[in-house]
Amino acid sequence: MTPLEVLKASSFGRRTAEEEHDHLQQYFVETEQWTKVFSGDVDIIYGPKGSGKSAIYSLIIKNEATLFDRGVLIVPGENPQGAPAFQHLRDDTPDGEFEFVSLWKLYVLTLCGQSIKSYGFKSKKAQQVVQALEDAGLLPTHFTLSKIVKYVLEYVRQNSSVEAVENSMQFDPVTGTPVGVANKIYLREPSSIQAKLGAVSIDELYQVANDALKEEGIQIWIVLDRLDVAFTDKPTLEDEALKALFKFYLDTKGSSQIRPKIFLRTDIWQSITKQGFREASHIERSKTITWKEADLINLVVRRLLSNQAICEYYNADKAAILSDFKKQTDFIYRVFPDQVDSGGNKPSTMTWILSRTADGTKESAPREVIHLLNELREEQISRLERGESFPQGERLFEQVTFKEALPAVSKVRLEQTIFAEFPDERPFVEALTEQKATHTTPTLAKLWSVEEAEASKIVGRLLEIGVLEKQGAFWRVPFLYRPALSSIQGSADDA
Repeated sequence: MTPLEVLKASSFGRRTAEEEHDHLQQYFVETEQWTKVFSGDVDIIYGPKGSGKSAIYSLIIKNEATLFDRGVLIVPGENPQGAPAFQHLRDDTPDGEFEFVSLWKLYVLTLCGQSIKSYGFKSKKAQQVVQALEDAGLLPTHFTLSKIVKYVLEYVRQNSSVEAVENSMQFDPVTGTPVGVANKIYLREPSSIQAKLGAVSIDELYQVANDALKEEGIQIWIVLDRLDVAFTDKPTLEDEALKALFKFYLDTKGSSQIRPKIFLRTDIWQSITKQGFREASHIERSKTITWKEADLINLVVRRLLSNQAICEYYNADKAAILSDFKKQTDFIYRVFPDQVDSGGNKPSTMTWILSRTADGTKESAPREVIHLLNELREEQISRLERGESFPQGERLFEQVTFKEALPAVSKVRLEQTIFAEFPDERPFVEALTEQKATHTTPTLAKLWSVEEAEASKIVGRLLEIGVLEKQGAFWRVPFLYRPALSSIQGSADDA
């Protein structure tokens, strides 16, 4: 086969885990983070956008049969695709922290109750949980996550006030004696009389559910991903909702059989803790996804070797290569040129890839690396189809193709991440277009037409979202964003 035929027969997968659910496992990099999550040692998974949180989430769902054999039942707490279950909270918001925490607690309890009901657990405690939730109208016949969010919110609203608790008492019309309670699940602790009449607090029922699962030898993982999508364009609501989620997590972390697994972007975590979040120090079972250069080399090699055409072209033994990291590095440079820019002081191709796909935090995410691979393939195919010479030796890619592929990656990252998710910062980022790549605070203040004190605040925010990086006393646009912003090499002080 010719390089053109090999490239046309190959694919490097999709940029997002949601788009490649069926093929993800064949080239997933089993990092230490994955091992910790899969073993159950970690509940909170932080990571930048594109770092692989959703990949871990997808593989947990994909391996639910294996986990069930270990006594772990996987229950998604958010829709993996399509409309988020929590989206209508944008316009119909709980009133205050108590309602928000109660919402999360009752929502997770309801998901557990639905699982207990579906799997037919018959113990007394299991039946108590199901009966209480059914009496509250929280286990409908047609069960969807968005419907349960709505039902739970309505229930919390109706029963959150002290007056609602008092009004739930039912009395004999003749004697005036208490004979029952209208709603048996109390968001607060019921009085002794209410308890005798069948009322149970949500915390007590949560513990009953935990005990029922323990009797069955089952642990439930409530898996929550895409929380950034659920509260799009509502940063204040997002902060309130997620702070309440973590308070709920801490309130219930002693429940051995009910384990929320929360996947959250690091920038969102930083946002909700910026104004102070005292409880954050008590979150211990957490892990932040990081990617070392070796991990990303392994990721690229797996993507390459997932193609039969490439394996045949190089007569590559996939198992042997993946079992030896040196062989992986050697294989990379059979496919890629040694350098993108030739010269003794120039970086290797993989170092070039990582520097060009890293934002101002200096971290490269798999999403941009995978996107670059796909753009490389398309650019190289186009070059060969119009009659450009084949790459040297047995390589599939030329040096020039890397530079031609980067602008598409840069554009998508800028438009779909920065402009889409940080609209308030967009004017300041756009002002960097066709400007020198390196600045001082005074040059940025002049560019943005603001005072230097205000420019410093804007710089701080752009550093947080990774559009600027610190280089000594200067602020620099990272390589990732330079093509999309048409940045000019050099310092603004030289202009």
